[in-house]
Amino acid sequence: MEDLLQVGVITSTHGIRGEVKVFPTTDDVSRFKKLKNVILDNGKEHRDLEIESVKFFKNMVILKFKGIDNINDVEKYKKAPLFVTRENAVPLEEDEYFIADLIGLKVVSDEGEDLGIIDDVLQTGANDVYIIKKDNVEDLLVPAIHECIKNVDIEGGTMQVHLLAGLR
Repeated sequence: MEDLLQVGVITSTHGIRGEVKVFPTTDDVSRFKKLKNVILDNGKEHRDLEIESVKFFKNMVILKFKGIDNINDVEKYKKAPLFVTRENAVPLEEDEYFIADLIGLKVVSDEGEDLGIIDDVLQTGANDVYIIKKDNVEDLLVPAIHECIKNVDIEGGTMQVHLLAGLR
């Protein structure tokens, strides 16, 4: 399981006082109001940042970090992802999972057939769709609905699915 969960990506600066525009990658955008800290990890730098203020503009979140008061200090963080620790993540409801925990799960049918592993999750609005990859086989797309998803075992690394007619 991932220890850090992505909540957004810095897209650009906002103004000259060190604010940044963040594209949220979380289902609950209002969670930014409750966040106190985020972790910036752009591959070169791993930095804990304290959130000073939060604003919302269209589909973006505008964040101001404590101690960063100049556009020049945040310019280098464009396209950098922002993470939270698992302890600071939004609590999940029953049958809800973090995408990071689903990626890599081994998928088997309810008839015992090895279907591959979850490679990605499409968020369509109506329901998520799991993209299942297997060598030398066309990708399998399985909707994340109760009729298809029979069992998810994050600890065991497996998911059992029922393939409705027409999914192959």
